[in-house]
Amino acid sequence: MPFMKGAAPIRRTIQYLEAGKIVFKDRIKIVSIHYNTLGENHRGTRDFVFWHLPQIQYKNPDVQVMTLKNMTPTPFIRCFMSDGKDLLIDVDNRDKDRIHDHVLQVLGKPKETLHMEAMAKEKKDNIANFGYMCEKHCMCEIFGQVPCPAVVPLPKSWRGKYKNEES
Repeated sequence: MPFMKGAAPIRRTIQYLEAGKIVFKDRIKIVSIHYNTLGENHRGTRDFVFWHLPQIQYKNPDVQVMTLKNMTPTPFIRCFMSDGKDLLIDVDNRDKDRIHDHVLQVLGKPKETLHMEAMAKEKKDNIANFGYMCEKHCMCEIFGQVPCPAVVPLPKSWRGKYKNEES
């Protein structure tokens, strides 16, 4: 499998991408991460970009995420909001987990908001939904659909068993 090659191929699996916890607030439009490829004080930011950036990009498709390498003496994260303001987060000498927790606390949506959005997303009162735990159990219960063959037999021309006999 070609996607399982390279450094830490687990980062390209759907299970890993969906496990990300950072979902940015709606007002965040651009996130830029500034760090160097060398230097001990940049190690946590490099690890954060390596491990958490794919999850952030997967969970936030409407946010532009940029990484700018070897342009700054100290690592930082800059966020641009929809109202024109920006926010700087200093990540100098922090490990990837501390950076992740801080970004989640400052820029991420609360768990309650995420839970409410998930509930609204899978709304159950749509009349097109049918099956277990829905208003209609079977497609045949919806108005305008063919009734169940168990209740009203289908015409013989619609059944494959009789198709060869007619012609």
